[in-house]
Amino acid sequence: MGALMLQGTGSDVGKSVLVAGLCRAFANRGLAVRPFKPQNMSNNAAVTAAGGEIGRAQATQAMAARVEPHVDMNPVLLKPQGDRTSQLVVLGQVRGTLAAANWREGRAGLLTEVLGSYRRLRRAADIVVVEGAGSPAEINLRSADIANMGFARAAGVPVVLIGDIDRGGVIASLVGTRAVIDPADAAMIHGFLVNKFRGDPALFADGYQAIAARSGWRGYGVVPWMPEAARLPSEDAVALERRVLRGDGRVVIACPVTARISNFDDLDPLKLEPGVELVMVRPGEVIPADAALIVLPGSKATIAGLAFLRAQGWDIDIAAHRRRGRPVLGLCGGYQMLGRTIADPHGVEGAASSVAGLGLLDVDTVLTGDKTLTHVAGTAIGASFDGYEMHMGVTTGPDADRPVAHFDDGRIDGATSPDGIVSGSYVHGLFADARQRRAWLSRIGVEGSGPDHRASIDAALDMIADHLERHVDIDGLLALSETAEGK
Repeated sequence: MGALMLQGTGSDVGKSVLVAGLCRAFANRGLAVRPFKPQNMSNNAAVTAAGGEIGRAQATQAMAARVEPHVDMNPVLLKPQGDRTSQLVVLGQVRGTLAAANWREGRAGLLTEVLGSYRRLRRAADIVVVEGAGSPAEINLRSADIANMGFARAAGVPVVLIGDIDRGGVIASLVGTRAVIDPADAAMIHGFLVNKFRGDPALFADGYQAIAARSGWRGYGVVPWMPEAARLPSEDAVALERRVLRGDGRVVIACPVTARISNFDDLDPLKLEPGVELVMVRPGEVIPADAALIVLPGSKATIAGLAFLRAQGWDIDIAAHRRRGRPVLGLCGGYQMLGRTIADPHGVEGAASSVAGLGLLDVDTVLTGDKTLTHVAGTAIGASFDGYEMHMGVTTGPDADRPVAHFDDGRIDGATSPDGIVSGSYVHGLFADARQRRAWLSRIGVEGSGPDHRASIDAALDMIADHLERHVDIDGLLALSETAEGK
């Protein structure tokens, strides 16, 4: 068959969810589907079975397509470490650090590798569903682009443009994109989708026709609001800026939203628990005094994240919480913050430095240039788990003699304070397994009853696919995909 690319009029218009939904819809029709995103920028990442790193959204899309994640699905991943620097991951492995000043030059040379990944996926699939990044209307970034039109034109992939009506101004955003982009780029766009409509889509009939008339593009549907989308792992921290993750329960678990927070989807499974209220503590807020558990999440820049935590006064809140005898759990970068010191002798995160940690665990961390990327399985606090490691650094010390996890391969991980109140682990995904989640919740007096997280995501993907089958011209999109240039 071919390939199809979804681009958006801006970030967070729903590209990742729609690509996931289409992957599941096409898979449900018996097609061999592969998701693909040429370039992603996110600190929420996943580890493939072969030990490579890709964006979390592409791992979810692979699940939607009912295939294993592969580094070819996201050949270029940028992980922001600061306002002007990002770690560059190519084909699943760290290739260095890029500054904003040299990114234009750096990315141009990556197009060959991006096209190589795409072509390998084409050979393995009936259809490849491609996700753009940001918006093609950012014409200041068009030079050497590999994420949107630069890729679409090089690969010969037809594009459908997505507009978000929930934000307002969807007519202007879609038609305006047509007006500002290069005519040769505009020629790659063959249609549009209107996403996140609340109410009766029939009320937007005149607007829909106006977009088609003014753009010259075919409409492929108006997608009503999908509450099931909230059950999918978030692409990046943009979501945290606009929504509060709250359940209907009474026991509070608090998570400070640190600078460069990463893999915060570790906490998503807690939303499945009716007895839990998950509070994402934003800058300027205090950690709730009634929190039963504080979880320090991962961070792409641990030393900077720790400084940010202290600037918010959260170190004082955490110390008070600890004095009350209430547990603290650190995951990955959060685990490193809990120790006595964090040393960066080689300048992995910036200038070489060494800083004092929170001192709640008797361990020390040395950041190294080698990145650990591996799937792990084993037991922790008496329950089995299946997760992954993704970190740079080695943590050692007396409290590591009381590990959190015992891996099936005989290794141990993590550290626990002598009184058992403070714990840290490098394992991501601990809460995803319902049995493991129940074991942790039992420590704070909650009887966990939520389902397995993966099963919840899988069910949501089926519902999203059914939703798209009802409201989107799926047959038309399949026909459009057949116009993509050859494999």
